[in-house]
Amino acid sequence: MATPVALLLELGVILAALSVLGTVARRFNLSPIPLYLLTGFAVGEGGIAPVPAAGKFVETGAAIGVILLLLALGLEYSLAEFVVGMRRHVPSALVDLVLNAAPGALAGWLLGMDGIGILALAGATYVSSSGIAARLLSDLRRLGNRETPAVLSLLVIEDCAMAVYLPVLAVMASGGVWWQAVLSVLAAVGAVLAAFTISYRWGHHLGRLVSHPDAEQLLLRVLGLTLIVAALAEFVHASAAVGAFLVGLTLTGETATRTRAVLSPLRDLFAAVFFLAIGLSIDPGDLLPALPAALALAAVTMATKVFTGRYAAARDQVGRRGRLRAGTVLIARGEFSLVIVGLVGTMHDRLGPLVTAYVFILAIAGPLLTRMAGTTPLMPRPASDAEADRPP
Repeated sequence: MATPVALLLELGVILAALSVLGTVARRFNLSPIPLYLLTGFAVGEGGIAPVPAAGKFVETGAAIGVILLLLALGLEYSLAEFVVGMRRHVPSALVDLVLNAAPGALAGWLLGMDGIGILALAGATYVSSSGIAARLLSDLRRLGNRETPAVLSLLVIEDCAMAVYLPVLAVMASGGVWWQAVLSVLAAVGAVLAAFTISYRWGHHLGRLVSHPDAEQLLLRVLGLTLIVAALAEFVHASAAVGAFLVGLTLTGETATRTRAVLSPLRDLFAAVFFLAIGLSIDPGDLLPALPAALALAAVTMATKVFTGRYAAARDQVGRRGRLRAGTVLIARGEFSLVIVGLVGTMHDRLGPLVTAYVFILAIAGPLLTRMAGTTPLMPRPASDAEADRPP
């Protein structure tokens, strides 16, 4: 078998560059995500140093990266605790939907788009990036914070909402009939509900199934099971991220602890590839014309996401600083917004560049604002509010 020299060389240079940038970011106690995104932007089509041979690997690795990020996030919590949080945050999810889809729908109407374009832009502004949020919570060591369960509830509800939204949008964009959309939605919703039910009722058997004293066997079993579940979720138009998250939730105790340890290096590698892929998918030539509208839309939806996160965290009696952290971690948009562009972007000349520029702005601004939210001093507050922000 011939060795693909160009692929090996490009990947080697990319990984070495990401290593240097990650070291620089951590030297200043920052998340490396914005630097990874900028690297992808620089080596993408139209960038200063394109890497065509590595493109296919990066695309595949990005999909695996999201799955591993959400699997690792699920390992931090128990399914019972998460179900309680999901029920508590149904009102938060409704606030999230109204506040963050409305600016996109209004922008689409003002730009003269048709119904499909308006629906697409509303979805792009509504859904946060689960992958970026998961990495931020890990990088900034906030997985144990009191506001994090509220954030996770919103992220998973958004991903589940995509199981309804994306089939409808795909059918409308392709000119299909209404019953095709209904069938797709029913299949996706049924699959999500079945996965939650199976995990809740019989998930305790999963730990015994994958557990093994050998680290290699444990990694292969957990990773194999996760990819199978993620593939089945995608097959019925649900989110692979939700499937991976559910697998993580069902693993508890020593199995979860050992899985986190063996999975960590693999997760970090493919997570870096995921952030690189977002930047790689953006053509610099598309950004400048759409930049003014994208900046305005980003400013509005940054504010609405912060309000959403603050509202959700307040329902968990989190203090002011924790509410602000919850809001900023939701700012970044990413994978789902780009999927939406892929579904209908060719039908609307302005939609693709606008959403691409919008995602790029928020994927960089979100991590930076999230980092600042953990260090910026707030006005003095009552002692009771300060107590509410402390971990139990």
